[in-house]
Amino acid sequence: MNLMRHRSLLLATAGTAVALSLTACQSDAPAKSASAASSSAAGKTADGGQADTSGATDPTGPAHSTASKSSADGTAGGGSAGSNGGQASATTRVCTAGDITVTAARQDGPPYTHIVLTAKNTSGHSCRLAGAPHIQFLESHKQDVPSVAKSKPAAPVVLTAGAPAYALVKLSDGGVHEDNEPVSAFSVMLEGDSTVITVTAPGSGGIAVDPAKALTGYWTPELRNGADDF
Repeated sequence: MNLMRHRSLLLATAGTAVALSLTACQSDAPAKSASAASSSAAGKTADGGQADTSGATDPTGPAHSTASKSSADGTAGGGSAGSNGGQASATTRVCTAGDITVTAARQDGPPYTHIVLTAKNTSGHSCRLAGAPHIQFLESHKQDVPSVAKSKPAAPVVLTAGAPAYALVKLSDGGVHEDNEPVSAFSVMLEGDSTVITVTAPGSGGIAVDPAKALTGYWTPELRNGADDF
């Protein structure tokens, strides 16, 4: 009888221990699961946070590099457009008599039917030399020498500091029976400026001019065959 009671007591004690063990395991499992889930979520959040932070604030990151390159390319593009020659020519101030020095030289040999005017920019800054020179050779002929349309350049002539421009001028046909008159000096005015520039005629005896045959070309950066043949 005592043996049976002792055995029953042992079985009861063992059952209680098993029950307590199962209860402890069941209680610990959700905690471990929750802890693992929390750790996993924290890990994902940390990874995502690091990716977002590096893209937003790291000045050496890919996003910053791309933005910097785009900004640099945009600035360079604007500079190229702003530096278009046509636009610069349109905004350059017109040359005045105070900006340039005009001289004359004979063209070719006898009978010296042409001279070349050279306008040199002595101002120290760029200016635009517009149109053709307004020339009057004689006091008895107050009208300007006619200009030759085919000699007009396609683009405005912009003279940088120290740069020259040229205009070919016809004096006569070179015939012995022309009504030529001697000229030792003559007047030149620039387009847009009423100031008279006095130019000394080339040669010791000056030049012979037939007012009815005189013509002038436009100001050009260089003399051109064909356009300046008249």
